[in-house]
Amino acid sequence: MDTGTPEGTGDIPRNDTRSTGGGAVMGRGPGAGSGSGGIVLAATPIGNMGDATPRLVELLQTADIVAAEDTRRLHRLVSALGITVSGRTISYHEHNETTRTAELLAAVRDGATLLVVTDAGMPAVSDPGFRLVAAAVEQDLPVTAAPGASAVLTALALSGLPTDRFCFEGFLPRKAGDRAARLAELAGERRTMVFFEAPHRLEVMLRALDEAFGPERRAAVARELTKLHEQVLRGPLRRLLEWAEDSEVRGEIAVVVEGAPEPEPARPEDHVAAVNALVADGSRLKDAVAAVAADARVSRRELYEAVLHTRSAPPSS
Repeated sequence: MDTGTPEGTGDIPRNDTRSTGGGAVMGRGPGAGSGSGGIVLAATPIGNMGDATPRLVELLQTADIVAAEDTRRLHRLVSALGITVSGRTISYHEHNETTRTAELLAAVRDGATLLVVTDAGMPAVSDPGFRLVAAAVEQDLPVTAAPGASAVLTALALSGLPTDRFCFEGFLPRKAGDRAARLAELAGERRTMVFFEAPHRLEVMLRALDEAFGPERRAAVARELTKLHEQVLRGPLRRLLEWAEDSEVRGEIAVVVEGAPEPEPARPEDHVAAVNALVADGSRLKDAVAAVAADARVSRRELYEAVLHTRSAPPSS
């Protein structure tokens, strides 16, 4: 393991944090046994290599260990950036995350600086990294992040849908029954929702969204974000479904869906029948009004007046 001073950092101590043009940089971890290592989750470009931050470049060149979701993708990334990785590289993906986490944490305890990268975007967000962070927190090991490109936020920002409140739902279940159950849970979700989907399953997904949320619910399909053939289609779910049916969809896909509309405000007169039913069962009028008003979240006084108004109104002919 190379423990020399990183090129371009002068006399900056390893594992030091110092301001640079690209933000604070965590340098090489010190030697084994010092206990001053740490984990850095670093976002990688989601398409355009120009989105690689100076901090990411520095970390790739100086980290003791680089844990990559796909080491072949890591090689292509560093080649495109014109740099080399001086530390040890190791694969860290969903199939070995459980077994490798202990090994990586042991290296951090021994003083190594561990850089975690995924194929694109931020680790631990629909990508490997969550288990590592959770275990590191339990063991009181330092964890930080080098932010950067995010498909979730990019798709949300370009969707034209409300961004003040949103939630990320990742990939929907592949099985039809499980997918329908998940969408039924989300039918009343009022926040804007962001999903990921594979291009060959997009048509099935949009049909399920159309059935669960209605054909007029607004949505956006964001494809190949930041890449040469970037495309964002916006419109009602039914129109997007028709596009998917007639197109050969390719590339990385994010789907953004408008939240459910706010329910119509409750009207006291809509709950008169419930009051009368309780009275017919033996409740006092005031008690019945109080119970129904609390359950329906309407004004007790207005509900009482509505009941009296219906009783005084002449019968319809």
